[in-house]
This record gives sequence, structure tokens and C-alpha cells, in this order.
Amino acid sequence: MTTHGAMEDRAGAGSAATPDRARTFALIPGAGGSAWYWHRIVPPLRAAGHDVVAIDLPGDDPGAGLPEYAALVRSAIADRPDVVLVAASLGGFTAAMVAGTAAEEKTESAAAVTAVVLVNAMIPLPGETPGAWWERTGQPAALADAARRGGYSPTFDLATYFLHDVPADVARDGEAHQHEEAAAVFGSSCDFAGWPAVPMTVIAGRDDRFFPAAFQRRVARDRLGVEAEILPGGHLIALARPETLVRRLLEV
Repeated sequence: MTTHGAMEDRAGAGSAATPDRARTFALIPGAGGSAWYWHRIVPPLRAAGHDVVAIDLPGDDPGAGLPEYAALVRSAIADRPDVVLVAASLGGFTAAMVAGTAAEEKTESAAAVTAVVLVNAMIPLPGETPGAWWERTGQPAALADAARRGGYSPTFDLATYFLHDVPADVARDGEAHQHEEAAAVFGSSCDFAGWPAVPMTVIAGRDDRFFPAAFQRRVARDRLGVEAEILPGGHLIALARPETLVRRLLEV
């Protein structure tokens, strides 16, 4: 979506019991930039007593790249002291810039990223562009191999690769929120020195056809030294299996 705001939800008086450690979950969407992607996990996180900030990014803006995305996320989390940064798909590049910068430039007034969760996410190296990531990680070959083994077409289409396990009514509701990602971000350098020294969790959808689970495990090991956790669900796990994802996020 083109709006640059954030949808913020706070636990109310009638919500579930307040946790021992109330945190802020900052939710970064993938390509297209719609905060709507997270709408099925916002209410249960809020009900558990946490703040939630689901961020709209200007994915269809041809003048916006990773620096603009990262600036919007930093603005959205502002001075919150205990932030769990959760990123989906392309959002992994934005998370790297936000978390890395926060680690290097932390001040008393800056938001503190205390954990990072990558959900079916692109994991960048410093200075890498999203456009270069595909071949460098071997994603096209991994997708084609998984398609051959799974008996579906290696040619991308939304129904086969993104919506195959999303409830039909949710998919229909999402049509109004879909936007093509502009080309600018794919040539935009991920300007961060390294990931912060905070807990890093990589979640891979068992049924993800776009980033197959075995591929995600390899990339997480190679680039983070982290073992990816496999959860049921496809690439759009927050829409297909929100309860499963929320349970894991509450354990971070």
C-alpha cells in the first residue's frame, strides 16, 4: 500500500492476562508492502498483552527503496524499549537494515530491537541487493527442483505458489490489498554492517513452494549460522496458519 503510516494496536482492559514481559511486535510485510498481510496475527498478539505495530511500506512507489523502507520502520517503532522485529519474505532486507542500524547507533531514545524473527524471509548479506539475492542463494534452482518433486508447475503463479493453502475467503479479501512491488527496491543495496547480537529465529513454512523449506534451512545455516524451524504452512503463513505462527512468536 502507498500509505506510509502504521497500524498500531494496544492491549485493552478486557484482553487476556498481561504477560510477565510485555513487548512490541513490529511486523514488516513482504513484496507489495501491505500491513494487511499480518491482520490475522495482530489480534491474538494484542490479546496476549503485547503492543503490535504492523507497518505499511510503499512497495508500489518507484521512488522508494530499502533506505526509505527502513526509515519508515524506524519511525513506526520510535522509542519502544523492547521490540521483536518480525519480517516476511522481502521484508528480511528491511529488517537487516533496521536491526543492524539499531545495534550500531543505539541511544537512550532509540527503539531497542531485542529479537529478530524471519518468516519465510530473504536473508541478505551486507551490501547485497534483493535483485542479486536470487541467483546468489540458488533460489530459482531450489524452486524448480521442489516443483518437479511436488508435481506442480515451476512457472510462478499466485495460486500455485502463494495461495495454495490460504483459505479462499481470506484470499478474496486480500485482493484489494495486493500491489506490485516496484523495481526500485531490487537494485537497492542492503546497507548494514551485520546482524545484531540478539536472538535470531528463522521460521520456514513446511509447505512453502516459493522458498522451499530445505532451501531456507541451507540459507539460514550459511548466512546466519542458525537452524531454521519448520512450521506447517506455505509462503503466506501468517494468512494460512496464523494460530501456529502466533504460538511460536509468543515463545520468542
